[in-house]
Amino acid sequence: MSSITERLEAAGVATLLWGLGRLPLDVASASSGALARWIGPHTGRHQVAEKNLRLALPSLAPEERNHILLGMWDNLGRTLGELAHLAEFDCYGADGRVQVVGVEHLDRFRDDGVGGIAFSAHLGWWDLTALALNQRGMDAQMIYRAENNPLVGARLLKARSPAGTYLPKGAGTARDMVAGLKAGRHYGLLLDQKMNDGIPLPFFGRKAMTAPAAALFAVRDKTPLLPVRCERLGGAHFRVTFYPLIDAVVTGNRTNDVAATACKLNDILEDWVRERPEQWLWIHHRWPDD
Repeated sequence: MSSITERLEAAGVATLLWGLGRLPLDVASASSGALARWIGPHTGRHQVAEKNLRLALPSLAPEERNHILLGMWDNLGRTLGELAHLAEFDCYGADGRVQVVGVEHLDRFRDDGVGGIAFSAHLGWWDLTALALNQRGMDAQMIYRAENNPLVGARLLKARSPAGTYLPKGAGTARDMVAGLKAGRHYGLLLDQKMNDGIPLPFFGRKAMTAPAAALFAVRDKTPLLPVRCERLGGAHFRVTFYPLIDAVVTGNRTNDVAATACKLNDILEDWVRERPEQWLWIHHRWPDD
């Protein structure tokens, strides 16, 4: 049975999303971004983000670091306002809200007759990458970390429903994914979160616990890996870029090949974050010593 606190939290999220949904999209995006810029720096998560930024980019001047952190809160806040309007987005429409680059790579990935994994990061507005897959006729299932409060999680899943199917991380989903890939289905993964039972691999020059699943499927089963990135271009305008498929490292030593392939994926994510540091979610405990 849910606790009173969980019910109150869920009611608050539902009310906030309802209210943001009544506002025009641009107003909802800007107002929720401003609210996050105001509240975020006073939370414990801000301290985590600041420490992570110091670890990853130690050469930044204090004013540069502060600019990035405020940009992070703005971006995160805006995603909530935009989530309330997700059904209004047409990634391939002519309204100019979303630019899609490299769609030929997505089409090839969708139509090759085998299962595959599209991977991204908590960068820009990551729900938009799922929507771009879905609106191109790909019924990809997105793997996500379930919210601690299941009532909040259910409300957020309802808001994300225009982007397709979301499956919570766990042993059951992992088993389903193995069978699904063999059956030709596609999945979406965000690879930038810390995974306690992952493998320590370089990320911004420091060992970070890295989820090896995508690399393992690529090495063991030749599963295609499609990189996709979302960037905020300003306000509620975005660019979603699909990149050429990633070749796994295959030498015959599976353990080393999985690690080497996972390093390639980390390098891609790191390059993306370095280009848009204010749009990455620095609030996760990404490194063992952060």
